[in-house]
Amino acid sequence: MSGHPVARIRLAEQQALAQGRALMPLAGRAAADFIAARFGPASQVLVLAGPGNNGGDALVAATHLRGAGYRVHVTMPSGPLRLPPDAARAHAGWRAQGGTESTDLPAGLQPDVIIDGLFGIGLNRPLGDDWQALVDAVNDWKLPVLALDVPSGVDADSGREWGRALRARWTLSFIAVARGLHVPGPARQAAGERHLDTLGVEMPAA
Repeated sequence: MSGHPVARIRLAEQQALAQGRALMPLAGRAAADFIAARFGPASQVLVLAGPGNNGGDALVAATHLRGAGYRVHVTMPSGPLRLPPDAARAHAGWRAQGGTESTDLPAGLQPDVIIDGLFGIGLNRPLGDDWQALVDAVNDWKLPVLALDVPSGVDADSGREWGRALRARWTLSFIAVARGLHVPGPARQAAGERHLDTLGVEMPAA
């Protein structure tokens, strides 16, 4: 796997969407399959869904896992009201299956694995205090985390951290691996074991 600038990954994504490709269902299903390959259906999964399309990918994964019998809890700190269109559809699918969500980490929850869908490759500013507190709380649990695209708090281009990034055991990148995950330093350490699902999308020529 070689690293790519965020702008090129975005271009590949936009070209695929312009061709009518629905990428979020594919990404969410890939994340759910990743979890299902490692944890049985008796497992409890905590899904962290942020305010953008990274959160939408996480919600699709949550819906698939719930449908397969997993005990799934979704935490959406910013709620569903301002989700972009694709992520809003993913949230509607989650609700249609009977799913609910909380804005805070539920007290007493003891998940077996966590899906990090808070912030993806578009993060370009420091985490706000509330988001940082959430990331710190999850890191304190020291539980297995699957990050979608990049761990939340990572700058996908430079490999720096915007504060203290979420520490993942695995990072599942979609379309291509961001350049920052190949830079020695905080991002690569936070990413853990790196995996890629291209979703059938080809990267544009450099």
